[in-house]
Amino acid sequence: MDNVTSSIESCCLSLSLLLKGMVSFPGSLAYTASLASYFTLQMTDIRPSCIVSPTTADDVSTAIHVLTSGGSSPPLCKFAIRSGGHSTSIGASNIQDGVTIDLRNLNTISLSPDKSIASIGVGNTWGTVYSNLDELNLSVVGGRTSSVGVGGLTLGGGISYFGPRYGWTFDTVTNFEIVLANGSIVHANNDENTNLFWALHGGANNFGVVTRIDIQSFDQSEFWDGISYHATPMYDEEIAALSEFSMRAPYDEFASLIGTFGYSAASGPFIANSIEYTKNEPNPLAFRRILSIPSVNSTLRVTNMTDLAVETETQQMIGERAAYATATIHPTNEAIDAALRAWNSSLSSIRDIAGIIWSISLEPLPPSIYARYSKDNALGLHRRQDDPLLVILLSVIWSKAKDDNKIEREMKALIHLIEKEAEKLGALDPFLYLNYAASWQNPIASYGETSVSRLRRVQREYDPTGIFANHVPGGFKIPNQGTA
Repeated sequence: MDNVTSSIESCCLSLSLLLKGMVSFPGSLAYTASLASYFTLQMTDIRPSCIVSPTTADDVSTAIHVLTSGGSSPPLCKFAIRSGGHSTSIGASNIQDGVTIDLRNLNTISLSPDKSIASIGVGNTWGTVYSNLDELNLSVVGGRTSSVGVGGLTLGGGISYFGPRYGWTFDTVTNFEIVLANGSIVHANNDENTNLFWALHGGANNFGVVTRIDIQSFDQSEFWDGISYHATPMYDEEIAALSEFSMRAPYDEFASLIGTFGYSAASGPFIANSIEYTKNEPNPLAFRRILSIPSVNSTLRVTNMTDLAVETETQQMIGERAAYATATIHPTNEAIDAALRAWNSSLSSIRDIAGIIWSISLEPLPPSIYARYSKDNALGLHRRQDDPLLVILLSVIWSKAKDDNKIEREMKALIHLIEKEAEKLGALDPFLYLNYAASWQNPIASYGETSVSRLRRVQREYDPTGIFANHVPGGFKIPNQGTA
């Protein structure tokens, strides 16, 4: 333990000497502010030995040289990589008694001369990106919540309101700037480091520190969107409308829908539909059935992506205890009904937990998102038969640390029950969306052995000593052979 402590102290001291003004220590205002800006309270509770806040890729390279002894094994110190800090997977972007690399100062945004490519530092949030692009009537396939970071969302996939037109967020990235384990700065794209380029489409933080993405931009004016709230007796109508929307062929690629069923200790049960049509066209045919359900309140209007991302942000409780988990099903009426029955049956176990918000969101994942470039990413979804899928997000908020273990038990039980019931119906898909996965899930294994084997080969090529596999403990790792 003394040797570990000594190594950490040595790393922090070396970083503070080489990156002057960029390293903060416990008790400083910068250190406290960095911790306070995480999405979840559990991540804020983690205390790194120091936090380094680089401003350029060269600064990141210097930090990696110090932390990894230039890519040799063993490295000096364990570390974590943070972009926006929105992950609920414990330790994904922070580390106890190690070094956290806080990338939020890598926040440049620029456009190519023809405005077809946006070069975005991974420290940006999507809200900042949209506020820069909306005034130019441009957009990108980015996150749906203002405070979500560019880096983590992109490397895990990225579901966007523009996804049905363009694919996952990472499908629209033309180039990654990345710092490897030896400190070198390289570019990964269709011409350079092509295997690495493929691996960064779903491979998360297992290959290096991505510092910038170059992503396709496109013309986008204001569009019709908002949230419609419904009374809970409308369950059957909601289920039928969600299934019909998800299974519709041909799928309207301008339409996105998220149906959320929730229970709040403060206000009881609720249903909320997030409805987006990325044209200035109110009440389109794609939402005919969902809009026929009487609402108790609605924010549907024509607005821009900046405003919508802020609205989505207000639906989340930042700075509370929070956790996600996920599953994927085929969106038949029977499978959606079974998932919601499972969720409803779980309420009796969690009602008395202080500050509880226990919700399940059902997100259609049409082939126009997942199949468009499926052979060019690591998710393994090209083996599907272009069937519509539905991603389930179990999202939980609560108040007290004493309930952490119970929350995890109940989440595991609910996800297990949802998967069990879907499997009975022949409606379970093994895919787990990494950005929604719980710490106890294994999303990269869900890509299938063919993809996982290729990810291992790329990892051996670009990180032969296993720095990012073994000394960046946070985030989801590539399974060892035989465990995928």
